[in-house]
Amino acid sequence: MLSRKDAFIASRKHQLTNQEISRRSFIQSMVAAGVLVPTAIGMADQAMAATPKSGGKFIMGMAHGSTTDTINPLTYENGFSLVMAYLWGNSLTEVAPNGELVGDLAESFESDDAKTWRFKLRQGVEFHNGKTLTPEDVIATINLHRGEESTSAAKGVVAPIQDMAADGDTVVFTLETPNADFPYLMSDYHLVIMPSVDGTVDTLAGIGTGGFKVDNYEPGVRLSTSRNANYHKPAYFDEVEVLSLIDPTARQNALLSGDVHAIDRIDPKTVNLLGRAPNVNILEKTGTLHYTFPMRVDAAPFDNYDLRMALKLSIPRQELVDKILLGHGAIGNDHPISTANPYHAADIPQREFDADLARHHYEKSGHSGPIQLSASDAAFAGAVDAAQLIAASAAEAGIEIEVVREPSDGYWSNVWNKKPWCACYWGGRPTEDWMFASAYVAETEWNDTAWRTTESALRFNEVVAEARAELDPAKRRTQYAEAQTLIHDDGGAIVPMFANYIMGLSNEVAHGDDVAANWTMDGSKAGERWWFA
Repeated sequence: MLSRKDAFIASRKHQLTNQEISRRSFIQSMVAAGVLVPTAIGMADQAMAATPKSGGKFIMGMAHGSTTDTINPLTYENGFSLVMAYLWGNSLTEVAPNGELVGDLAESFESDDAKTWRFKLRQGVEFHNGKTLTPEDVIATINLHRGEESTSAAKGVVAPIQDMAADGDTVVFTLETPNADFPYLMSDYHLVIMPSVDGTVDTLAGIGTGGFKVDNYEPGVRLSTSRNANYHKPAYFDEVEVLSLIDPTARQNALLSGDVHAIDRIDPKTVNLLGRAPNVNILEKTGTLHYTFPMRVDAAPFDNYDLRMALKLSIPRQELVDKILLGHGAIGNDHPISTANPYHAADIPQREFDADLARHHYEKSGHSGPIQLSASDAAFAGAVDAAQLIAASAAEAGIEIEVVREPSDGYWSNVWNKKPWCACYWGGRPTEDWMFASAYVAETEWNDTAWRTTESALRFNEVVAEARAELDPAKRRTQYAEAQTLIHDDGGAIVPMFANYIMGLSNEVAHGDDVAANWTMDGSKAGERWWFA
């Protein structure tokens, strides 16, 4: 616990940073508190350096983006689209830099039974076209993601919604069963709210309530935006531009040359060298990011349990962490829930490389011949090398894996969620239910393992629904442990490692003390949260 003096100093620093007191007043109060004048001056300079300043054009280089992308938020499937969503749009809630869930377009949210949720909308919020935000806009937008015909990537997220209604300035959601995590789901980047006309929404207009208006969008190339003067939150840059720079070397050279101010997904092999550059600061965050190799269980040979188990036992997990992540992460255990999640099941035995047991399952499967593994560094930095390491270790168990190098452009449209076995990454989600709803429940379009019809998959969907409705934390822990165990054992997901977010920032860029770890680039909201020092 801070002493009274330290608490006072921290409070005055906060006031100076937020321009609530003058520099002179701060120094005088520090001297009065017994701080030497030179020290007080240094503290003032440090605090003022953290004061957000407005202006300038901020350019980000992202390791994502494809010419097949669109501005329609229902289709968003990579990190470039995620950043784009939060530049021009807002969801009802958001994960704050400190990890807490707070209201965004919703001023507040509450429920007595976790089944009926009331989201009171923030007043005075305007869309870029001048229309005032209403409950009808929220209902029309969410309805786009619902229904049997929906192809939205958030279909599984909104599936629990049974009904929506407007009550004054409040949107009332009625769920099929109670869901204590429902407000978290409403922060999903696909669910940015758009203006409606007679219940109809134009998903290709790129018009939202966000801090920046879309000026130009070239899929797979760049997004150019300018500040929304009527934004309901602070946003400091005059312009934000996002560039698709999939090649790691090109991304890092752009940062070193000053062509961009920030990049994501720095290759662990070069992070130390890049960090020595005088104009670069490295920002690393540990969160829920994980790298996967999903096997589609509806396609041969991955419809065979023993074949899937043989491959899971062939993975050199620690070697992947050591050689691909260079220690910037931790081994995974073939389920998507990290130690950062509240209900991580630590009791599931850690799966290790076991050539003999892998050979046993492989022979039991009856399979012979090469198995193709599609990979591209578009999935994650070092994905192709990781696939080669997996092929080498599997060979020790008598399993032949043919690594197929796929083009980076179009990878997420042509390979992921289509080829039977490929490399992938998931940013993870703050809650178990959200992660499962995004990628593992039967109804989601992003079930990239097609794990829906096995006995374990059916039980998984049941237990996820039960946990969603359970309000007792102890019971939820047991249910989520079962869900993780089912994926670990029967599912098609190979999850060998969890990776840190590693970003590079120009020393011209400043940010708050807290930087969100739910997504890269400060929860993918660097455009509105950061500023030039």
